[in-house]
Amino acid sequence: MDIIYTYSHLGGEEILFVRYPRHRVDILEVIGEIPNPGRNKISKEKTKPGEMLYSPSELNQLFKDGFRDRGWAGIRDYYDVELPGFPHIIKGAFKQCDFRKDKVIVEVQFGKYAFMFYDLAKFQYFFNQGLIALGVEIVPCHFLQKQMSSGVSYGEQLIYDLERLSKNFPSVPVQIVLVDMPIESDDYYLTERLRAREAFVDVSEEIQEARRTD
Repeated sequence: MDIIYTYSHLGGEEILFVRYPRHRVDILEVIGEIPNPGRNKISKEKTKPGEMLYSPSELNQLFKDGFRDRGWAGIRDYYDVELPGFPHIIKGAFKQCDFRKDKVIVEVQFGKYAFMFYDLAKFQYFFNQGLIALGVEIVPCHFLQKQMSSGVSYGEQLIYDLERLSKNFPSVPVQIVLVDMPIESDDYYLTERLRAREAFVDVSEEIQEARRTD
């Protein structure tokens, strides 16, 4: 798969680059090694009847294999739910994320928008517990999302909302990574996808030059 855009919230990308370069390499390698699995899901939706789509579960498994092969493991923290003045206690509740290595946590989200936003809340939880230094959210770009079932959201919306929240949430460093299928493996929205890649390369070069001259 290709990375077509990254967004740094509270310096998440810079922290990953400087303090966790090996973890960053892992993430880049996993994404880069994800092949195009083909459109193996037959749509049953009224708006896309019989259309062949990319399967979120298949993509998730490819990411899972890639991260696990590099020693990334899930994290789960158990707790009891107690409310002030309420006698009922719920035992054995937990928060979990897909992949963690040292102080870096990664979530891969090919689901509804609410799950993308909830991932940020989980990053905040584990950050407050002192278990992580930053979170990385890998999500489909809008081009790829249009080739999947309607329940899947796209990362541009998440970044747009983070910008409007003016850095107030979450208060944990995060990098958002937008991914897409390689150009050579599928030609949907080809002109727009090529333009997006050219723009991201230009921005990346400007960022690198700024760092060199800072």
